[in-house]
Amino acid sequence: MKWLLILSVYVQSFNVKDFGAKGDGLHLDSPAIQSAIDAAIEGGTVYFPAGTYLSYSLRLKSNIQLDFAPGAILLAAYPEKDKGYDAAEPNPHNAYQDFGHSHWKNSLIWGIGLENVSITGFGKIDGRGLTREESRIPGVGNKAIALKLCRNVTIRDISIVNGGHFALLATGVDHLVIQNVKVDTNRDGFDIDACRNVRISDCTVNSPWDDAIVLKSSFALGYYRDTENVTITNCMVSGFDRGSVMDGTFTKDEPQAPDQGHVTGRIKLGTESSGGFKNITISNCVFERCRGIALETVDGGELQDILIQNISMRDIVNAPIFLRLGARMRSPKGKEVGKMSRITLSNINVYNADSRYSCIISGIPGHAIEDLHLDNIRIHFKGGYEAFDQNPPEQEKVYPEPWMFGTIPASGFFIRHAKDVRLSNIDLSYEKEDTRPALWVDDVKGLFISGFTTSGSKKIQSKGLENLKLYYSNLQP
Repeated sequence: MKWLLILSVYVQSFNVKDFGAKGDGLHLDSPAIQSAIDAAIEGGTVYFPAGTYLSYSLRLKSNIQLDFAPGAILLAAYPEKDKGYDAAEPNPHNAYQDFGHSHWKNSLIWGIGLENVSITGFGKIDGRGLTREESRIPGVGNKAIALKLCRNVTIRDISIVNGGHFALLATGVDHLVIQNVKVDTNRDGFDIDACRNVRISDCTVNSPWDDAIVLKSSFALGYYRDTENVTITNCMVSGFDRGSVMDGTFTKDEPQAPDQGHVTGRIKLGTESSGGFKNITISNCVFERCRGIALETVDGGELQDILIQNISMRDIVNAPIFLRLGARMRSPKGKEVGKMSRITLSNINVYNADSRYSCIISGIPGHAIEDLHLDNIRIHFKGGYEAFDQNPPEQEKVYPEPWMFGTIPASGFFIRHAKDVRLSNIDLSYEKEDTRPALWVDDVKGLFISGFTTSGSKKIQSKGLENLKLYYSNLQP
């Protein structure tokens, strides 16, 4: 005789309207919503039916799912004189990272020390009442979602607009899944800081004034913790006007980002890098009207075992590829300069890239970027620059961005303080003539080039170059 055993698991559901939420966009619903969350003592789903829920800070609990129905909007309220968001908690380690990275409670949704938390559904979080600029004022909300030292977190299918300083700040969060999330904001999209075992997939992040998806490794927890075992795949990042990706207009009319007048919207590792970055892959992603890929460690962290592949970029406003090992050293005293090694970038196609900064790979004296492989890279630059004799400043302690060196004296790749670099199957072309050398190389030990073609200058400008191997190329050393 065969027996069929059926196990059913009943998950309690708590409708926020049953706890007094109006959902009319006028009444403050956060007390009612918090009552629904608190009622789920043993866990369950807190359900938001269609409606607009005006809210201040919501404090998550373990074993809770916030589920937003289509048409449900959680709307961040503007702070008032006698009410507002939870206060930013004290953090004695503020000096080592920006204010926004150091606090979690001053957010629309926050949780600390939790496990088994989900935010799901095809509704929307609108952080209209959040801000970056006035975040130190009591009662002001800074972020849409902030999580610290949590485990087993899933964020899926939700849309976030106007996310404040960060649409999501996750610090010290392990086993984090972010899937099919749409973000359209003016500052950071996802900030993943000192987290492990993270999967980000199928997301769209538009952030004209800041980074779209950024991995960090700050000292906000009060100790060093690497960001490691991270996959980012099947995502689109961009720097169109805020809100225009969500509504499908893709406009380009708003003022540019405040730093050097360029939109941002990229995928980046850094800048906060007291800890390290280990075992990370970025694949099958699209960059449009934004900055290029940036890998940065400038505060003493080790950035190692990175794979970036199958990337398409269009209308890139600065360096399509930017690798920087620096010595800003925004870390506790005694921290040594970091390391950058074992990095592969392959199958990257770039169209209409700004030519001022070419592609930059730069360590600092005595600290080389090591074991770097770039393969099957195709870049179409705007061009239009003439060769000039200039040695860009080292800028060891400066905040890392491509313009830190000024206009680059190379039309293709600027490589300085590096060891064991391999360039294979590289194809460069230019909209306008560019007479700068294809490569500008300084203090490089071991440069292997195979299958490198360019429609611009064929020259390699070098000093301190040891052990050059050149095959199947139209370059002229």
